[in-house]
Amino acid sequence: MNRPGREVRAGEPSDQPRAKGDRAPTALVVAALGVVFGDIGTSPIYTFRTVFDPRAPRPVPATTENVFGIVSLVFWSVIIIVMITYVLLAMRADHEGEGGLLALITQVRRFGARARGQVVAGLTAVGVLGGALFFGDSMITPAISVLAAVEGVEVVQPALAQLVLPVTVVIIVALFALQHRGTSTVGRLFGPVMVVWFVAIGAAGAWSIAKEPTVLRALLPSYAIGFFVNNVYVAFFALAAVVLAVTGAEALYADMGHFGRRAITRAWLILVFPACIASFLGQGALILRDPSRASSPFFLLAPDWGRVPLVVLATAATVIASQAVISGTYSVAAQAAQLGYLPRLHLAHTSESRIGQIYLPAVNWLLMVAVLVLVLAFRRSTGLAYAFGMAVTGTITITTLLFFAVARLRWRTPRWLLAVGATPLLLVDLLFFSANLTKLSHGAWIPLVVAVVTFTVMMTWQRGQAVVTAERRRQEGSLEEFIARLRREPVDVVDGTAIYLNQGKQTTPLALRINVGHQHVRHERLVIVSVETEPLPHVPKDQAVVIDDLGPVDDGIVHVSVRAGYREEPDLPAMLSRLDPAITGGPAALAQATYFLSHVELEEGDAATMARWRKRLFIATSRATADPTDHFHLPRDRTTIVGSRIAV
Repeated sequence: MNRPGREVRAGEPSDQPRAKGDRAPTALVVAALGVVFGDIGTSPIYTFRTVFDPRAPRPVPATTENVFGIVSLVFWSVIIIVMITYVLLAMRADHEGEGGLLALITQVRRFGARARGQVVAGLTAVGVLGGALFFGDSMITPAISVLAAVEGVEVVQPALAQLVLPVTVVIIVALFALQHRGTSTVGRLFGPVMVVWFVAIGAAGAWSIAKEPTVLRALLPSYAIGFFVNNVYVAFFALAAVVLAVTGAEALYADMGHFGRRAITRAWLILVFPACIASFLGQGALILRDPSRASSPFFLLAPDWGRVPLVVLATAATVIASQAVISGTYSVAAQAAQLGYLPRLHLAHTSESRIGQIYLPAVNWLLMVAVLVLVLAFRRSTGLAYAFGMAVTGTITITTLLFFAVARLRWRTPRWLLAVGATPLLLVDLLFFSANLTKLSHGAWIPLVVAVVTFTVMMTWQRGQAVVTAERRRQEGSLEEFIARLRREPVDVVDGTAIYLNQGKQTTPLALRINVGHQHVRHERLVIVSVETEPLPHVPKDQAVVIDDLGPVDDGIVHVSVRAGYREEPDLPAMLSRLDPAITGGPAALAQATYFLSHVELEEGDAATMARWRKRLFIATSRATADPTDHFHLPRDRTTIVGSRIAV
């Protein structure tokens, strides 16, 4: 019988990033402004214009009653969705400081052991759909944000309208080209700009409020309720535009791993929330004074001399808005890959101090192409507004649902209390979602199509991986039986250390089986390494590595389990160098060790494991898998790949 594995301390301290984030120094708060709040911080540019602009589909007449009702709806939407759902509730459901929909999924899976399997599976599928909707959101945000800002030149000088598209394209290409520098660099560049932005829009809004202070009455919820009761038809369709005021709320939660909850919360309460509300109230006051300015109330808030600087500042701010969802998309894609819903992608860490700051080249360039296609297809920000709302409302609704599921499964919150909290929040979310469903013909179908395609890919990959894993286990056979036979029937032993990567210690690495079976030789020291991705962001440093001698301690055969969180990328040579020299032969032997990888080539089979089209999709998706040599930081000149075929 194998002896129990003994734990060996290895890996970087997992609590370091959290500690830095929790202290929330001023520099981190400013950097968070430059990455997290660009999206929601630029929503004042296009929200009221989409509601009142006569050129928009189903515009709301700019009457006094309607203006008070819309301003009140916007204010209370921000309070309910951003302040309550995200800041007060969802951001508390972190996993070792990490947030986002897939972090909620891992908590459902981790704490749902006592729940029925069907419930957990259903909630997981809903969460994956939410992650898929976020990908649609990440395509639309840069397109609508930059277009809306650059369109401000039309207010200043209508003759420059023909420059809107080419300037937008140049800005978007430059933004994506900058991503490899990392969110810390981007945050340092953009943070001070966003401070100026929020001060400027807050001041412009306050100046307008001072001219028409009666608009402050719209802060009373009675105006929102009255507007809805007296104008049900108009108010319902207006919700599809009102929801634009909360776009970017999901970035607060998705980007927690980049900056920490405290820094994000401080930035929101101290600067972002007051500035945005002042801007919304100011635009309402402007329309009350002059309804003809409803076509572009944000830019017309500024005096004539300030409009050109405001357009320039708005352009910079909307570039930053795009950054919020771009960095969030990296986080979602990386978490999905670690959890088995996407193939392992090439990933680069861009910060020495915060492990959550990452860059995925493949995602970056694919996203850039999608954004440019949307810009060139719709050509106007108003055309994208309802597509934007569809992605946002779907993501918000699913986040709310999963948060309350986590509250029940993780914290054992009483059902009656969940009902009291969840019912009104979900009703609000579903009301917004339903309103956006009426805009399918105006572009709202785009994020739904993107979500369905992405969801199909993710669930197909998960299913295909399960099929491949089962077949690999059949081909590889029991590791315990293989080692026992190797001891009974010894083969030639050569000097050195051989490190075999495997999926676990239950089965034999294909490369090892082939070497012994065909070459009749083994190395003096055999280290079988498996990397286990845990359903939490970071594994405690004292649990990062577990060693099992697989029986006798003096035969040179050992199994090493490397436990990594879904936000971690293991550097195997570095982690193995911290082990007892008796296992690896010491630094000199490890520096000359040979790494063996088992490569599986997939082909379409006849077994009824999946529909034929899903098999082809799975095989096609597998081609995007990152090279494990790079992923595990293995030395290329000492890595050998042994292949085999598996039919799915």
